[in-house]
Amino acid sequence: MVKKQLIMEKALELFAEQGFDATSVQQITEKSGISKGAFYLSFKSKDELIFALIDHFMSEIVSNIDYLVSDGGYQKDELLYQFYLTILRNFEEHSNLATVFMKEQTHSLNMELIMKLHFYDKQINRAILKMIDQIYGDSIAATKFDLLYCVKGFMKMYSELFIFSKLPLDLKLLASSLVEKTNLLAKHSTVPFVTKELVNMLDLPAESPPTQETLVKHINDLITDLQEGFVKDALHELREQINNQTLDLLLINGLVETVRQDGQFMWVAFLLRRYFKLS
Repeated sequence: MVKKQLIMEKALELFAEQGFDATSVQQITEKSGISKGAFYLSFKSKDELIFALIDHFMSEIVSNIDYLVSDGGYQKDELLYQFYLTILRNFEEHSNLATVFMKEQTHSLNMELIMKLHFYDKQINRAILKMIDQIYGDSIAATKFDLLYCVKGFMKMYSELFIFSKLPLDLKLLASSLVEKTNLLAKHSTVPFVTKELVNMLDLPAESPPTQETLVKHINDLITDLQEGFVKDALHELREQINNQTLDLLLINGLVETVRQDGQFMWVAFLLRRYFKLS
């Protein structure tokens, strides 16, 4: 297991059990079976570690939504159901991470974190609006931005069930219920409040997509920590294609999909899809 990933997994267990402030670096290193020196080679501080955990959580949600909407292959009567089911399963699978995110996201309220969260929020908005357009078309053009905020509200409210409730939940039933609610809002809402102009006014400058240089550096960092295998080979080839594209997009898409299948690398797959305009 990559050292950073090991530290993040063990720290997450401790944060979920006893909170961020009550967890020391010493406890994290003992649980991870490493020295303090090894910890500080991976993370400069606990704040940087919590940032990495939030970054991981949000990037997985964004990449999953983007892939589902762009390349999931679902018909529009099935797309909304799969969207909600994917979100709910993500929160169920990472309930500890979701708990830490909900409790600690404002712990280190620095500009870097604000900009990163805003960037993720913009990507989520973009994917949801694309889904709304696919499902409802021009019939809700006047209210689609209101529906965007309603969908995000459903995501937040019902995902909290995994944080505050330990009861077993029927995710398929919940997804179907949310589809019904969303369809009712789409069909019967007639008084728009959130307009495109308002969204633009609320919008803050966000982190732009990665340049060729930063994307190559990101891939180099990943390759350094990887053992030999299909994902490493795919990243090597994709790095070459960033520098000098010689393959057609179908083959590049196959390489990106190889990377995306490994849960650790969904974010770089998302960035690569954006860079090569695969969606």
